[in-house]
Amino acid sequence: MSGLMLGVVTLRTADVASLSGYSVQQVRQLESRGVIPAAAREDNGYRRYSGVHVSALSAYRDLAFAIGPVAARSVMTELPRLDPKEAIALLTSTVTEVDELRRQVVAARSMLLSIQSEASVESETGDERGGEPTHESMTITELAEAIGVGASTLRYWESEGLTAPDRVGSGPRTARLYRFKAIRDARITAALRSGGYGIHEIRAALAVMRELGDTSSMLAALDDRLGDLALRGAAVLRAGGVLSGTIGEEHP
Repeated sequence: MSGLMLGVVTLRTADVASLSGYSVQQVRQLESRGVIPAAAREDNGYRRYSGVHVSALSAYRDLAFAIGPVAARSVMTELPRLDPKEAIALLTSTVTEVDELRRQVVAARSMLLSIQSEASVESETGDERGGEPTHESMTITELAEAIGVGASTLRYWESEGLTAPDRVGSGPRTARLYRFKAIRDARITAALRSGGYGIHEIRAALAVMRELGDTSSMLAALDDRLGDLALRGAAVLRAGGVLSGTIGEEHP
């Protein structure tokens, strides 16, 4: 059944459920929440839907996949209340949101590749006793400035076991000193945080890296996330294509 035909054919709730992939109960719930336009009512009280409702449900499904169901419901309920310029801005923001996530992951991946390359070079400059590679040590202030986070963030990462700086001095004058491994772990943590990873995920990734000695598993995870974001980007574009055609219209 073509979209044009759907637009003029009267559909029952069961028909809409079958065409959209949602259950009858879900269709009614989404209608009651304003996610899709209210159905017209026949004299006997039965709901009367059209292809507009099927298209709206398809757009909602794509948005829910792309930006989450809560945000998707917000977009779907807000859109009909906006004037065309505001509605277009709202749709554009959903595309921008997914693209910003993609940019963050790309940046994180680039940083990890850089760290991996540096680690390879550093491994060739270690001392003859097989110790850790020579590397300029950094204070907490210097490292915070170098990776673009606050000193309090570095202290939090330390409390979570993500970094392990040395302590120098004694008593109240004790200070943190970051050497090669602590600097590397802090930079990797910063990269993965910018890529959207949580503390628990980063702790697991660092444990693997410390055991295996490389960042390949982290890069693979970021590649998987890029693949997921590509699918989400395609979904939000499909939804935008459907919804942009409804801007300024009044639905039955």
